[in-house]
Amino acid sequence: MENKFKLTREENVFIAKRNIVDYIWKSANLEGIGVTYPETQAIYDGGIVNGLTVDKIIAINNLKYAWQFILENDDIEYDYKVLCHLHKLTADKLVLDRDLGRIRTTPVNIGGTTWKPDFPIESKIKEELEEILNQDNKTKTEIAIEIMLWVMRRQMFIDGNKRVAMLFANKIMIDNGCGIITISQENQPTFYEKLIKFYETNDMNDLKQWIYDTSIDGMNL
Repeated sequence: MENKFKLTREENVFIAKRNIVDYIWKSANLEGIGVTYPETQAIYDGGIVNGLTVDKIIAINNLKYAWQFILENDDIEYDYKVLCHLHKLTADKLVLDRDLGRIRTTPVNIGGTTWKPDFPIESKIKEELEEILNQDNKTKTEIAIEIMLWVMRRQMFIDGNKRVAMLFANKIMIDNGCGIITISQENQPTFYEKLIKFYETNDMNDLKQWIYDTSIDGMNL
């Protein structure tokens, strides 16, 4: 699985900033936060949007701050602490303070399937993360996709796992000039169908290849 794009970090950040509202809009809708693109743009710009719940406005602003964090920091390790910090940024004011940036201590249900994720154990999470990161035989693109899907299936946080997963994966992508992972509105139904299958089987190969084929944005400069 070759890197589709070979950019400098500066070039990749430029592309991300140019399309940032689109990425936030798609990521929000992937988590069931129903906002339109114009509403997302207005919130991003600090405007007033009538007819939206406070939680939706907070969620968009949180994604804005999380994206700023990954774009403005190129010297941060890809580790458990960053995962927890991204959860703090994306879930701020949306979950109880006791759950913010901490692995969950209560069971969760996954819509569309009877499969239930195991309780997360911090030491095990750290071990699995290191194993995925330290695969010298794989490109940064493949590693980023694998980590994204692993975080989604692990369900280590009480809420917002897909947002954290995509942000963490995109930090790897951007830091290494590989483009941006973003799932278009029209592809989201297929993504969910394949994600449920992955949840139930723990076989990510089909979904990983599909994301590689359909959901990496960038340009050759």
